Amino acid sequence: MDVVVYVLCALTGGVCAYLLLRAYRQNRLRLLLWSGICFTGLALNNALLFVDKVLVANTDLSLLRSASALAAVLILLYGLVWETR
Repeated sequence: MDVVVYVLCALTGGVCAYLLLRAYRQNRLRLLLWSGICFTGLALNNALLFVDKVLVANTDLSLLRSASALAAVLILLYGLVWETR
């Protein structure tokens, strides 16, 4: 059951990233770009979670997973701060 949840979370993040980036391409609102990049990083984080817990269970990828999540959120934070100026 865990495998299904990991895969669905990664797919959901990927679909959200795709929809946000597609909306950015149509409207050119920069906040959509930052959000799309953030969700791409979060989808990568969920994919790494699947790899960490299911495919290579004996290897600890928690540092890599945390780094990808941190980078995604920092990119969104940068975009939020930059767009308010």
